[in-house]
Amino acid sequence: MIHVTEKAAGEIKRLLAKETAPDSFLRVQVVGGGCSGMSYKLGFDSQMKDSDKIFEELGVKVVVDPKSYLYIAGTTLDFSDGLQGTGFNFVNPNAKKSCGCGSSFSA
Repeated sequence: MIHVTEKAAGEIKRLLAKETAPDSFLRVQVVGGGCSGMSYKLGFDSQMKDSDKIFEELGVKVVVDPKSYLYIAGTTLDFSDGLQGTGFNFVNPNAKKSCGCGSSFSA
């Protein structure tokens, strides 16, 4: 499961409202790179594959490919808009180490 906090759901809905494709959803991926070896990649998509894992929470649909899901199962997606920075944050129980900015990790 991928969990979405209320703050993250609100921001995703706000951003989705600007999208031109009305049936878009949030795609979460893990890609190679970053300080710690792997990075999170977020984007809106409207094309689903049969092998994708689909999660819906607080009215937000999150889609993850099977390979990425191995690294982020159980992750919570949050959103921060405070003085220390604005953006999405991942609380990943599978990360053994993560960089200071929180955008890359190793598992």
